[in-house]
Amino acid sequence: MIIDANAWLGHWPFRQLRHNDVPGLLGLMDANAIDMAVVSSIHGIFYKNCQRANEELAEAVKGHRDRLIPFAVLNPNYPGWQRNLRLCREHLDFRGLRLFPAYHDYTLTDASSLEMIGAATEMGMPVSLPMRVVDVRQRHWMDTERNLTVPEIEAVVKACPDTSFIILNALGLESSSVFAGNREGGRQVVTDLSRMTAVMGNNIGAVIDAYGAESIVFGTGIPFKYPRPALLKVEVLQADEAQKEKILSGNLRRILSL
Repeated sequence: MIIDANAWLGHWPFRQLRHNDVPGLLGLMDANAIDMAVVSSIHGIFYKNCQRANEELAEAVKGHRDRLIPFAVLNPNYPGWQRNLRLCREHLDFRGLRLFPAYHDYTLTDASSLEMIGAATEMGMPVSLPMRVVDVRQRHWMDTERNLTVPEIEAVVKACPDTSFIILNALGLESSSVFAGNREGGRQVVTDLSRMTAVMGNNIGAVIDAYGAESIVFGTGIPFKYPRPALLKVEVLQADEAQKEKILSGNLRRILSL
């Protein structure tokens, strides 16, 4: 089984995307033998009221919940987020939360952010943190130029010792402290491999050597990226089949209680 931690639905304002609706995404997954994917709405990054994007996402994935696992996008500075988070979890059955401080103008350790992360944790929702969405070196002039930094991620992981985090599009974590608090049967911090390498530099292998295969999950970034490079990374990775199984699906199945 393969579960993709890093997938999206919707339109990006600054360039055209393909395979960005449900039929397109499922077709791309089928062509690459990806069984399930964690998805969030791109629109939630840009709507003033993120909840409207979550409602769109819930409607879009209806009938496909066996394959598409929705994560909410919410802004802790927007009034009423507490109600919207509860609606996402209890009524829309969203399984996690994705946060975008660079787009919603806050820092992860702001009081409002920590309150939202704590509320999601109490509801059993892991929190996904994209270090970036697209490469800012090629950004549109109206897009943000800010990425999350390793120290920012370390700080929020330290401040939220009971929260499971799924870090996306990340680099530079192999020598950080983010995985140090992982505990069996409890909080897990993992990173997807979408920006990491399995050959030159081999920072996937460095994380495995330091913290175990339990710290890596499979992720592609579709439809911003094609999935084949991520699959090739697993194929060439110097790891045994048990470790690859954890990366491809086992770790996410554990975090999401699938």
